[in-house]
Amino acid sequence: MRTLNYKYEYQKLLSPEIVSYLAQIHEMKGQQNLFVEAQKDALAELLEIAKIQSTEASNRIEGIITTDDRLKKIVMNKTTPKGRSEREIAGYRDVLNTIHENYDFIPVRPGMILQLHRDLYKFSNSAIGGSFKNSDNIIAEELPDGTKRVRFQPVPAWETSEAMDSLCSALQEALMDPELDSLLLMPMFILDFLCIHPFNDGNGRMSRLLTLLLLYRSGYFVGKYISLERLIADSKTTYYEALQDSSTGWHEGTNDYLPFVRYMLGIVIAAYREFVFRVDVLITRGLSKPERVREIIRSTTGKITKTQIMKQCPDISQKTVERALRELMGNGEIIKIGGGRYTSYTWNWEKE
Repeated sequence: MRTLNYKYEYQKLLSPEIVSYLAQIHEMKGQQNLFVEAQKDALAELLEIAKIQSTEASNRIEGIITTDDRLKKIVMNKTTPKGRSEREIAGYRDVLNTIHENYDFIPVRPGMILQLHRDLYKFSNSAIGGSFKNSDNIIAEELPDGTKRVRFQPVPAWETSEAMDSLCSALQEALMDPELDSLLLMPMFILDFLCIHPFNDGNGRMSRLLTLLLLYRSGYFVGKYISLERLIADSKTTYYEALQDSSTGWHEGTNDYLPFVRYMLGIVIAAYREFVFRVDVLITRGLSKPERVREIIRSTTGKITKTQIMKQCPDISQKTVERALRELMGNGEIIKIGGGRYTSYTWNWEKE
Protein backbone atom coordinates (compact mmCIF):
# COMPACT_ATOMS: atom_id res chain seq x y z
CA MET A 1 0.00 0.00 0.00
CA ARG A 2 1.39 3.37 -1.04
CA THR A 3 1.94 6.17 1.47
CA LEU A 4 -0.43 9.14 1.19
CA ASN A 5 1.04 12.58 1.80
CA TYR A 6 -1.54 15.25 1.05
CA LYS A 7 0.65 18.16 2.11
CA TYR A 8 3.29 17.21 -0.43
CA GLU A 9 0.76 16.57 -3.21
CA TYR A 10 -1.15 19.76 -2.31
CA GLN A 11 1.83 21.99 -3.11
CA LYS A 12 2.12 20.50 -6.60
CA LEU A 13 -1.47 21.51 -7.38
CA LEU A 14 -1.17 25.24 -6.69
CA SER A 15 -1.04 26.40 -10.30
CA PRO A 16 -2.57 29.78 -11.27
CA GLU A 17 -5.54 27.90 -12.77
CA ILE A 18 -6.33 25.96 -9.58
CA VAL A 19 -5.77 29.00 -7.36
CA SER A 20 -8.25 30.88 -9.55
CA TYR A 21 -10.79 28.06 -9.15
CA LEU A 22 -10.40 28.17 -5.38
CA ALA A 23 -10.81 31.95 -5.29
CA GLN A 24 -14.01 31.75 -7.35
CA ILE A 25 -15.53 29.10 -5.08
CA HIS A 26 -14.57 31.00 -1.91
CA GLU A 27 -16.33 34.09 -3.27
CA MET A 28 -19.40 32.08 -4.26
CA LYS A 29 -19.47 30.48 -0.81
CA GLY A 30 -19.90 33.96 0.66
CA GLN A 31 -22.85 34.61 -1.68
CA GLN A 32 -24.29 31.22 -0.73
CA ASN A 33 -24.24 32.10 2.96
CA LEU A 34 -26.08 35.37 2.32
CA PHE A 35 -28.77 33.62 0.26
CA VAL A 36 -29.25 30.82 2.78
CA GLU A 37 -29.59 33.20 5.73
CA ALA A 38 -31.99 35.53 3.94
CA GLN A 39 -34.12 32.96 2.08
CA LYS A 40 -33.99 29.81 4.20
CA ASP A 41 -37.68 28.96 3.83
CA ALA A 42 -37.84 29.74 0.12
CA LEU A 43 -34.81 27.53 -0.57
CA ALA A 44 -36.75 24.48 0.64
CA GLU A 45 -38.09 24.03 -2.90
CA LEU A 46 -34.58 23.95 -4.36
CA LEU A 47 -33.61 21.45 -1.67
CA GLU A 48 -36.38 19.04 -2.63
CA ILE A 49 -35.60 19.37 -6.35
CA ALA A 50 -31.91 18.63 -5.72
CA LYS A 51 -32.74 15.53 -3.63
CA ILE A 52 -34.72 14.04 -6.51
CA GLN A 53 -32.07 14.91 -9.09
CA SER A 54 -29.17 13.68 -6.93
CA THR A 55 -30.82 10.36 -6.17
CA GLU A 56 -31.76 9.80 -9.82
CA ALA A 57 -28.41 10.87 -11.31
CA SER A 58 -26.07 9.06 -8.93
CA ASN A 59 -27.93 5.80 -9.45
CA ARG A 60 -28.28 6.35 -13.21
CA ILE A 61 -24.50 6.54 -13.55
CA GLU A 62 -24.40 2.98 -12.21
CA GLY A 63 -27.25 1.78 -14.44
CA ILE A 64 -29.83 1.79 -11.63
CA ILE A 65 -33.05 3.32 -12.93
CA THR A 66 -36.82 3.46 -12.49
CA THR A 67 -39.62 5.61 -13.91
CA ASP A 68 -39.72 9.33 -13.08
CA ASP A 69 -43.00 8.93 -11.23
CA ARG A 70 -41.72 6.04 -9.11
CA LEU A 71 -38.48 7.91 -8.43
CA LYS A 72 -40.29 10.96 -7.04
CA LYS A 73 -42.48 8.80 -4.83
CA ILE A 74 -39.47 6.89 -3.49
CA VAL A 75 -37.51 10.06 -2.76
CA MET A 76 -40.54 11.58 -1.02
CA ASN A 77 -41.00 8.30 0.89
CA LYS A 78 -44.53 7.87 -0.44
CA THR A 79 -44.20 4.32 -1.71
CA THR A 80 -42.51 1.02 -0.93
CA PRO A 81 -39.54 0.23 -3.20
CA LYS A 82 -40.02 -2.71 -5.56
CA GLY A 83 -37.17 -4.68 -7.09
CA ARG A 84 -33.43 -4.32 -6.69
CA SER A 85 -33.08 -0.95 -8.43
CA GLU A 86 -35.77 0.75 -6.35
CA ARG A 87 -34.36 -0.71 -3.12
CA GLU A 88 -30.95 0.72 -3.92
CA ILE A 89 -32.49 4.06 -4.86
CA ALA A 90 -34.28 4.14 -1.49
CA GLY A 91 -31.00 3.39 0.25
CA TYR A 92 -29.29 6.30 -1.50
CA ARG A 93 -32.19 8.56 -0.54
CA ASP A 94 -31.77 7.71 3.14
CA VAL A 95 -27.99 8.14 3.20
CA LEU A 96 -28.33 11.45 1.34
CA ASN A 97 -30.85 12.64 3.95
CA THR A 98 -28.56 11.50 6.76
CA ILE A 99 -25.69 13.55 5.35
CA HIS A 100 -27.91 16.58 4.75
CA GLU A 101 -29.16 16.57 8.33
CA ASN A 102 -26.18 15.26 10.32
CA TYR A 103 -22.97 16.14 8.44
CA ASP A 104 -21.47 17.83 11.50
CA PHE A 105 -21.72 14.57 13.42
CA ILE A 106 -20.34 12.26 10.72
CA PRO A 107 -16.53 12.19 10.89
CA VAL A 108 -14.81 10.82 7.81
CA ARG A 109 -13.44 7.64 9.37
CA PRO A 110 -13.51 4.00 8.24
CA GLY A 111 -16.16 2.96 10.77
CA MET A 112 -18.49 5.77 9.75
CA ILE A 113 -17.97 5.07 6.04
CA LEU A 114 -18.92 1.45 6.71
CA GLN A 115 -22.10 2.60 8.48
CA LEU A 116 -23.08 4.78 5.52
CA HIS A 117 -22.45 1.88 3.15
CA ARG A 118 -24.56 -0.37 5.38
CA ASP A 119 -27.45 2.09 5.12
CA LEU A 120 -27.01 2.34 1.35
CA TYR A 121 -27.97 -1.34 1.16
CA LYS A 122 -30.43 -1.54 4.05
CA PHE A 123 -33.38 -2.25 1.74
CA SER A 124 -31.42 -4.79 -0.28
CA ASN A 125 -31.52 -8.54 0.08
CA SER A 126 -27.73 -8.56 -0.30
CA ALA A 127 -25.41 -8.98 2.68
CA ILE A 128 -22.62 -6.80 1.24
CA GLY A 129 -23.71 -3.58 2.96
CA GLY A 130 -21.42 -2.35 5.71
CA SER A 131 -18.45 -4.59 4.90
CA PHE A 132 -15.28 -4.02 2.92
CA LYS A 133 -14.80 -6.18 -0.16
CA ASN A 134 -13.99 -9.83 0.42
CA SER A 135 -12.57 -10.45 -3.05
CA ASP A 136 -10.39 -8.46 -5.41
CA ASN A 137 -12.18 -6.23 -7.89
CA ILE A 138 -11.23 -4.48 -11.10
CA ILE A 139 -12.35 -1.36 -12.91
CA ALA A 140 -12.99 -2.41 -16.50
CA GLU A 141 -14.22 -0.72 -19.64
CA GLU A 142 -16.01 -2.15 -22.64
CA LEU A 143 -14.39 -1.50 -26.01
CA PRO A 144 -16.37 -0.80 -29.22
CA ASP A 145 -15.93 -4.42 -30.31
CA GLY A 146 -17.58 -5.65 -27.10
CA THR A 147 -14.42 -6.89 -25.42
CA LYS A 148 -13.44 -5.62 -22.00
CA ARG A 149 -10.09 -4.48 -20.69
CA VAL A 150 -8.87 -3.67 -17.21
CA ARG A 151 -8.67 0.09 -16.79
CA PHE A 152 -7.46 0.02 -13.20
CA GLN A 153 -6.61 -2.62 -10.62
CA PRO A 154 -7.66 -1.36 -7.16
CA VAL A 155 -6.08 -2.30 -3.84
CA PRO A 156 -6.47 -6.05 -3.16
CA ALA A 157 -9.14 -7.13 -0.68
CA TRP A 158 -6.68 -8.17 2.03
CA GLU A 159 -5.15 -4.66 2.09
CA THR A 160 -8.43 -2.73 2.00
CA SER A 161 -8.98 -2.21 5.73
CA GLU A 162 -5.42 -0.94 6.21
CA ALA A 163 -5.72 1.24 3.10
CA MET A 164 -8.91 2.89 4.40
CA ASP A 165 -7.29 3.52 7.78
CA SER A 166 -4.35 5.16 6.02
CA LEU A 167 -6.64 7.20 3.73
CA CYS A 168 -8.75 8.61 6.56
CA SER A 169 -5.72 9.29 8.76
CA ALA A 170 -4.02 11.18 5.93
CA LEU A 171 -7.14 13.30 5.44
CA GLN A 172 -7.52 14.10 9.15
CA GLU A 173 -3.87 15.07 9.40
CA ALA A 174 -4.17 17.36 6.38
CA LEU A 175 -7.39 18.98 7.66
CA MET A 176 -5.59 19.98 10.85
CA ASP A 177 -3.05 22.01 8.84
CA PRO A 178 -4.41 25.59 8.51
CA GLU A 179 -2.32 26.13 5.38
CA LEU A 180 -4.20 23.46 3.43
CA ASP A 181 -7.56 24.36 1.87
CA SER A 182 -10.13 21.62 2.56
CA LEU A 183 -11.69 22.36 -0.83
CA LEU A 184 -8.57 21.05 -2.54
CA LEU A 185 -8.25 18.07 -0.22
CA MET A 186 -11.75 16.84 -1.11
CA PRO A 187 -11.06 15.67 -4.70
CA MET A 188 -7.70 14.21 -3.67
CA PHE A 189 -9.42 12.09 -1.02
CA ILE A 190 -12.19 11.02 -3.42
CA LEU A 191 -9.66 9.96 -6.07
CA ASP A 192 -7.77 7.85 -3.52
CA PHE A 193 -11.05 6.35 -2.28
CA LEU A 194 -11.94 5.31 -5.83
CA CYS A 195 -8.47 3.84 -6.39
CA ILE A 196 -8.83 1.77 -3.23
CA HIS A 197 -12.36 0.77 -4.34
CA PRO A 198 -13.10 -0.62 -0.87
CA PHE A 199 -16.47 -2.29 -1.50
CA ASN A 200 -17.77 -5.14 -3.61
CA ASP A 201 -20.42 -2.74 -4.92
CA GLY A 202 -21.51 0.86 -4.38
CA ASN A 203 -18.09 2.54 -4.67
CA GLY A 204 -19.23 5.19 -7.16
CA ARG A 205 -22.33 6.13 -5.18
CA MET A 206 -20.35 6.22 -1.94
CA SER A 207 -17.74 8.48 -3.54
CA ARG A 208 -20.43 11.00 -4.49
CA LEU A 209 -22.02 10.87 -1.03
CA LEU A 210 -18.59 11.38 0.58
CA THR A 211 -18.00 14.33 -1.76
CA LEU A 212 -21.11 16.01 -0.34
CA LEU A 213 -20.12 15.13 3.22
CA LEU A 214 -16.66 16.66 2.84
CA LEU A 215 -18.06 19.80 1.22
CA TYR A 216 -20.74 20.26 3.89
CA ARG A 217 -18.26 19.76 6.73
CA SER A 218 -16.23 22.62 5.23
CA GLY A 219 -19.21 24.93 4.81
CA TYR A 220 -19.83 24.44 1.08
CA PHE A 221 -23.55 23.66 0.96
CA VAL A 222 -24.26 24.18 -2.72
CA GLY A 223 -24.81 20.42 -3.16
CA LYS A 224 -27.93 20.70 -1.01
CA TYR A 225 -29.61 22.98 -3.54
CA ILE A 226 -27.98 22.01 -6.84
CA SER A 227 -27.36 18.35 -7.62
CA LEU A 228 -23.63 17.71 -8.04
CA GLU A 229 -24.52 14.15 -9.01
CA ARG A 230 -26.58 15.44 -11.94
CA LEU A 231 -23.72 17.63 -13.13
CA ILE A 232 -21.37 14.65 -12.93
CA ALA A 233 -23.83 12.37 -14.75
CA ASP A 234 -24.25 14.97 -17.49
CA SER A 235 -20.46 15.05 -18.01
CA LYS A 236 -19.84 11.35 -17.36
CA THR A 237 -17.35 10.91 -20.20
CA THR A 238 -15.18 13.78 -18.94
CA TYR A 239 -15.49 12.43 -15.39
CA TYR A 240 -14.15 9.01 -16.39
CA GLU A 241 -11.38 10.58 -18.48
CA ALA A 242 -10.23 12.71 -15.53
CA LEU A 243 -10.40 9.68 -13.24
CA GLN A 244 -8.35 7.64 -15.71
CA ASP A 245 -5.73 10.37 -16.11
CA SER A 246 -5.32 10.88 -12.37
CA SER A 247 -5.25 7.19 -11.41
CA THR A 248 -2.42 6.24 -13.77
CA GLY A 249 0.61 5.40 -11.63
CA TRP A 250 -1.41 5.53 -8.41
CA HIS A 251 0.05 2.36 -6.86
CA GLU A 252 3.57 3.64 -7.49
CA GLY A 253 2.78 7.09 -6.05
CA THR A 254 3.53 8.80 -9.37
CA ASN A 255 -0.04 9.71 -10.35
CA ASP A 256 -1.09 13.27 -11.11
CA TYR A 257 -4.07 14.48 -9.06
CA LEU A 258 -4.53 17.57 -11.24
CA PRO A 259 -6.97 16.26 -13.91
CA PHE A 260 -9.44 14.95 -11.32
CA VAL A 261 -9.01 17.98 -9.04
CA ARG A 262 -9.62 20.33 -11.97
CA TYR A 263 -12.74 18.40 -12.98
CA MET A 264 -14.25 18.30 -9.47
CA LEU A 265 -13.58 21.98 -8.77
CA GLY A 266 -15.20 22.74 -12.14
CA ILE A 267 -18.29 20.81 -11.03
CA VAL A 268 -18.48 22.84 -7.81
CA ILE A 269 -18.14 26.12 -9.74
CA ALA A 270 -20.85 25.04 -12.19
CA ALA A 271 -23.12 24.17 -9.26
CA TYR A 272 -22.63 27.58 -7.63
CA ARG A 273 -23.33 29.39 -10.90
CA GLU A 274 -26.52 27.41 -11.34
CA PHE A 275 -27.42 28.12 -7.71
CA VAL A 276 -27.19 31.86 -8.30
CA PHE A 277 -29.34 31.53 -11.42
CA ARG A 278 -31.95 29.34 -9.70
CA VAL A 279 -32.19 31.67 -6.71
CA ASP A 280 -32.67 34.59 -9.06
CA VAL A 281 -35.43 32.79 -10.98
CA LEU A 282 -37.15 31.10 -8.06
CA ILE A 283 -36.82 33.70 -5.33
CA THR A 284 -35.49 37.10 -6.36
CA ARG A 285 -37.85 37.50 -9.30
CA GLY A 286 -40.62 35.32 -7.88
CA LEU A 287 -41.42 33.74 -11.24
CA SER A 288 -44.40 31.46 -11.75
CA LYS A 289 -43.88 27.92 -13.04
CA PRO A 290 -44.66 28.80 -16.69
CA GLU A 291 -42.33 31.81 -16.37
CA ARG A 292 -39.59 29.51 -15.05
CA VAL A 293 -39.99 27.28 -18.11
CA ARG A 294 -39.66 30.37 -20.29
CA GLU A 295 -36.53 31.52 -18.45
CA ILE A 296 -34.89 28.08 -18.71
CA ILE A 297 -35.31 28.02 -22.49
CA ARG A 298 -34.16 31.61 -22.83
CA SER A 299 -31.00 30.98 -20.80
CA THR A 300 -30.13 27.78 -22.70
CA THR A 301 -27.45 28.03 -25.36
CA GLY A 302 -28.76 26.10 -28.34
CA LYS A 303 -31.74 23.79 -28.04
CA ILE A 304 -33.40 21.97 -25.13
CA THR A 305 -35.92 19.13 -24.95
CA LYS A 306 -39.05 18.84 -22.83
CA THR A 307 -37.40 16.04 -20.84
CA GLN A 308 -34.40 18.26 -20.07
CA ILE A 309 -36.70 21.04 -18.89
CA MET A 310 -38.55 18.64 -16.60
CA LYS A 311 -35.28 17.32 -15.17
CA GLN A 312 -34.23 20.87 -14.30
CA CYS A 313 -37.61 21.49 -12.66
CA PRO A 314 -39.00 18.19 -11.34
CA ASP A 315 -41.47 20.15 -9.21
CA ILE A 316 -43.25 21.32 -12.39
CA SER A 317 -45.73 18.81 -13.81
CA GLN A 318 -45.54 17.58 -17.40
CA LYS A 319 -48.90 19.19 -18.18
CA THR A 320 -47.67 22.59 -16.97
CA VAL A 321 -44.48 22.31 -19.04
CA GLU A 322 -46.45 21.30 -22.15
CA ARG A 323 -48.92 24.15 -21.66
CA ALA A 324 -46.07 26.64 -21.24
CA LEU A 325 -44.39 25.35 -24.42
CA ARG A 326 -47.62 25.74 -26.41
CA GLU A 327 -48.08 29.30 -25.17
CA LEU A 328 -44.45 30.23 -25.91
CA MET A 329 -44.73 28.80 -29.45
CA GLY A 330 -48.07 30.52 -29.91
CA ASN A 331 -46.65 33.96 -29.23
CA GLY A 332 -43.48 33.25 -31.21
CA GLU A 333 -41.02 33.41 -28.32
CA ILE A 334 -39.61 29.92 -28.94
CA ILE A 335 -39.03 27.79 -32.04
CA LYS A 336 -39.87 24.10 -32.22
CA ILE A 337 -37.21 21.89 -33.82
CA GLY A 338 -37.91 18.38 -35.13
CA GLY A 339 -40.81 16.18 -34.10
CA GLY A 340 -41.82 13.18 -32.07
CA ARG A 341 -39.26 11.89 -29.58
CA TYR A 342 -36.62 14.16 -31.15
CA THR A 343 -38.53 17.40 -30.56
CA SER A 344 -36.54 20.23 -29.01
CA TYR A 345 -36.98 23.97 -28.52
CA THR A 346 -34.81 27.05 -28.84
CA TRP A 347 -35.29 30.70 -28.01
CA ASN A 348 -36.36 32.96 -30.88
CA TRP A 349 -33.83 35.76 -30.55
CA GLU A 350 -35.19 37.53 -33.63
CA LYS A 351 -38.38 38.17 -31.66
CA GLU A 352 -36.56 40.40 -29.17
